[in-house]
Amino acid sequence: QVQLVESGGGLVHPGGSLRLSCAAVGSIFSIDGMGWYRQAPGKQRELVATITSGGSTNYVHSVKGRLTISRDNAKNTVYLQMNSLKPEDTAVYYCNLEIWTSRVGIRPGDYWGQGIQVTVSS
Repeated sequence: QVQLVESGGGLVHPGGSLRLSCAAVGSIFSIDGMGWYRQAPGKQRELVATITSGGSTNYVHSVKGRLTISRDNAKNTVYLQMNSLKPEDTAVYYCNLEIWTSRVGIRPGDYWGQGIQVTVSS
């Protein structure tokens, strides 16, 4: 009933920029927290950034000052603006949203995007 659609990944040179988007479509009542995770080859998935429904943000130390998470509640979309990219940012990026599909329930559902490849290479 709810799908997350990611876009914006690709290949970029070191120092370049990309903007990832993740749109939630379907039967949505409201969305609580939103976040971006990434998984590099041979490594565990790690949390990159989160944003609350009130707009408070948190970042993993390695991306502070370079990556910015934001949200558009009217579009049910979360973004990740990625600047000054480094080869170590290469990974598959996943969005994660806490979605209420109705006003009734104990907790929101936990939804994941399909993953999108970001490659930083010269």
